[in-house]
Amino acid sequence: MADRRPKWVKEEFLTYIYILIYIALSSGQIFFNKWVLSSKEINFPYPLGLTLLHMVFSSVLCFVLTKVLKIMKVEEGMTLDIYVSSVLPIGAMFAMTLWLGNTAYLYISVAFAQMLKAIMPVAVFILGVLAGLEVMSCRMLLIMSVISFGVLVASVGEISINWVGVVYQMGGVVGEALRLIFMEIFVKRKGLKLNPISMMYYVSPCSAVCLLLPWIFLEMPRMDAQGTWNFKPLVLTLNSLCTFALNLSVFLVISHTSALTIRVAGVVKDWVVVLLSALLFADTKLTLINLFGYAIAIAGVAAYNNHKLKREASRVNSDNSAESIPLVSTSTSNQ
Repeated sequence: MADRRPKWVKEEFLTYIYILIYIALSSGQIFFNKWVLSSKEINFPYPLGLTLLHMVFSSVLCFVLTKVLKIMKVEEGMTLDIYVSSVLPIGAMFAMTLWLGNTAYLYISVAFAQMLKAIMPVAVFILGVLAGLEVMSCRMLLIMSVISFGVLVASVGEISINWVGVVYQMGGVVGEALRLIFMEIFVKRKGLKLNPISMMYYVSPCSAVCLLLPWIFLEMPRMDAQGTWNFKPLVLTLNSLCTFALNLSVFLVISHTSALTIRVAGVVKDWVVVLLSALLFADTKLTLINLFGYAIAIAGVAAYNNHKLKREASRVNSDNSAESIPLVSTSTSNQ
């Protein structure tokens, strides 16, 4: 018992360290992107180019880590059919999410962007119902209404609202919701589960190609015309490295806890970002209506996470009960 307790305490301590690292990296990356995109010192207002750089950097680094240095292993089982039918849509939606989300920072404050992101569970639920992955119920309808009302109140409280930025941010939310739906279909129907490193190994090149085409037509001519190719490579490399480190931190948290912990940590991170942005950026002016509406939305998100946790727990219990019956096949095709 004396030996087990220190080991348990050590594991708990490491788990909290991983969560804090995730919150710090996620918050820091949001501020870093905002600084790179809108700062006069960096002078790189090209969200497509920045996102493309992230994906190319991630693709190269994943290849080096898995194929050259062989520090990490890519999980097997990927086929051309799975890649085209599942990974390609996920990569396209991932590219769309990052592109539109980063573009929104050119028009709205970091704090308001985070408040709009609280509508994510609503988008995921509606698309999940349409895809047959979710079931409409009075409880879920109430939770979605609470979240929507909170985001609406937070938007009303925004002093200088820019509807272009709102459209970009909501487009990013829809893209992320579609990505999550595609990933759930990918896991449930294809029966293939990949860790985040393997997922980034397959998804990053696809996302880079999806971003390359619009970048050539939308941003490259502007960069040529304005002569902004002389950017700071060290800053952009560090920015890309932070993005990759953020993905690794997600892997560490999920491997030591669960996907739900990431959601809860994400709620904490959102509050940190909202409050810190008011101190760091001049374009962020929080009002009591802002905070009140966001608090309502976060309460709805917490209720949504709790509902998902109970449903996942009941699913695990039913699976364990089924495995205890000798007459039921123990096929592992869907694991």
